[in-house]
Amino acid sequence: QLQLVESGGGLVQPGGSLILSCAASGFIFSNYNMGWYRQAPGKEREWVALIDSTGRITKYNDSVQGRFTISRNNNKNTVYLQMNNLNYDDTAVYYCSLQDGGTSVSFGQGTQVTVSS
Repeated sequence: QLQLVESGGGLVQPGGSLILSCAASGFIFSNYNMGWYRQAPGKEREWVALIDSTGRITKYNDSVQGRFTISRNNNKNTVYLQMNNLNYDDTAVYYCSLQDGGTSVSFGQGTQVTVSS
């Protein structure tokens, strides 16, 4: 059974950092591209970062470019999102996604990130 379980969210002050993790199971992790998405209150879910199956190719939403880093460990079936210099606009529920054919085919339950002073 496919599972994506996010962790690492929390409350952080502006300018702070967090590392999100997503533990994957139920599929051959190393065969698939993965991504992180987020949904802020009252807004549509938006993509944040994508990583190819090897971990060598990454892509970022302009809003997080230079502040966030996506990475993966195929030995641990885990994808990460390092978030630095967080600001109020980064407050959202963050979701890990399994990508297939350029589409998100599954999401985890999400982890809340709140940026507040």
